[in-house]
Amino acid sequence: MANAREIKRRIGSIESTKTITRTMEMVAASKLRRARQRVEEARPYADRLSDVIRRLVSPELAEVEPLLRQPERIDRAAVVLLTSNRGLCGPFNSNLIREARDILGRLEDDGVERDFHVVGSEGIDYFSFRDVEMERTRTDIEDSPTVEDARSMMEPLAEEYVAEEIDAVYIVAARFESVMETPPTTRQVLPVHVPDDRDGGGRFYILDPSDEEILSELLPLYVVNTMYRSLVETAAAEQGARRRAMKDATDNAEEMLDELQRSYNRARQAEITQQIAEIMGGAEALEE
Repeated sequence: MANAREIKRRIGSIESTKTITRTMEMVAASKLRRARQRVEEARPYADRLSDVIRRLVSPELAEVEPLLRQPERIDRAAVVLLTSNRGLCGPFNSNLIREARDILGRLEDDGVERDFHVVGSEGIDYFSFRDVEMERTRTDIEDSPTVEDARSMMEPLAEEYVAEEIDAVYIVAARFESVMETPPTTRQVLPVHVPDDRDGGGRFYILDPSDEEILSELLPLYVVNTMYRSLVETAAAEQGARRRAMKDATDNAEEMLDELQRSYNRARQAEITQQIAEIMGGAEALEE
């Protein structure tokens, strides 16, 4: 059994680690509140934008609007993976990477050429180590993504899609359902898919400018907003995962400290008992 001094050193080391993990848990919780608010603020706008587009789209407009173009077959696709720039968030990044590998594998099996774009150091490091070719990489998007971040990522891809250089765009990101439920998911951004769930009663309103002009303005906004939602939901999911991971680490540190404290008490008791025995032995020797 380790002596009391060695156990005391281990206790001090674990207490220092516990302080760090508890601090990181508190920081993640604070960032999570702000990230969750951004998610909740983004959803009503996205839902309303989607609803307006759904009401405007007609079969005739779907034939002429480039972002609604439905290719006969997908020959080349872009896949955008969103990960974090930092670790210490449990299986968060590994789940996203696994989802990206799945979609890349399915596209390869279908004979589709792939342009792979990765956001976040964790994903970049993983695929760089495995010599996977990446078209573009970014590490400049922090904990608070902006609409400009989303626009700078989506506009080049939308231009390639309009020019028919690619036939589809997929985003691999986390879907923020709750703090505990943030599953990885793959969203197809382009071509824009509009559910045909209108009531079929016809339109009873006049548009000025025309519905074609309105759609030409709204569809790029919709595509950028889809990327923005993916960014903010992934950022919120990252903070939730980091908070859980740091809480688990703190709880484990507390359990280890309890066990080490008991071991220290036993070791210290044994040392005291030995010292008393030595003192008594010395006293008996002096009496002789």
